[in-house]
Amino acid sequence: MSFNLRYASDAEPNSWAVRRPVLAQLLRQEQPTVLGTQEGLYGQLKDIRRDLPAHYDWIGAGRAGGSRDEFTAIYYDTRRLTPLEFDHYWLSATPNVIGSRSWGNNVIRMVTSVRFADALAGTEFVVVNTHLDHESENSRLRSAELVRDRINALPAGLPVVLTGDFNVAAQAGPTYDVLMTGAHMTDTWPAAAERRTPLYATYHGYRPLVPNGPRIDWILTRGDLTVDAAGINTYSAGGQFPSDHLPVQAFITL
Repeated sequence: MSFNLRYASDAEPNSWAVRRPVLAQLLRQEQPTVLGTQEGLYGQLKDIRRDLPAHYDWIGAGRAGGSRDEFTAIYYDTRRLTPLEFDHYWLSATPNVIGSRSWGNNVIRMVTSVRFADALAGTEFVVVNTHLDHESENSRLRSAELVRDRINALPAGLPVVLTGDFNVAAQAGPTYDVLMTGAHMTDTWPAAAERRTPLYATYHGYRPLVPNGPRIDWILTRGDLTVDAAGINTYSAGGQFPSDHLPVQAFITL
């Protein structure tokens, strides 16, 4: 699952206190093996960890360093997955400098990646999770190029799952093409054409859902795996959505 959580806020009508129980119910129903999140704040991420079953853990860092600002945190099911190594880097000309910005984005953007050992599949794979800029097309393109290069630097036979809010519609331009062609990736949504949910715009802003709208949240894959199904989850409770985005999901077999 990839899910832009919408950062925790006390502002009504969609405060974190109101949204948290809805998100908790959604995650308890779905229990993804891996959950790549965007926009979560430190206290919010700790709340989600408490709301998930005890066998979940998470890895992340604030984009301004330590626990400051938003995270691109990754949750995982410890019964199946063991993290072997992890990395954080910033979407800038100096990716190893914490909190760095380049390429026209006013907001700090970053990547969290984790290499997992999968006890069920008996293999390893890498999850890369990110949130590209919402304003600058140049930043999105340059960021995609950096993510592409980092993925291409991984061993060729190592499967990769890329999750994120890319802030641009899939199949709509150079940011998508850089990752798909440049990193030899597969988009799980078209790959699961025979088994997937209806399409909705993945950003709804707490307004009515838009059928066949832009899919700005993606799950991409690389390597020896099969995409069995894909979904855009429209769960709500009492008219309350857990976030201003819809989570996207893919069922993948290594």
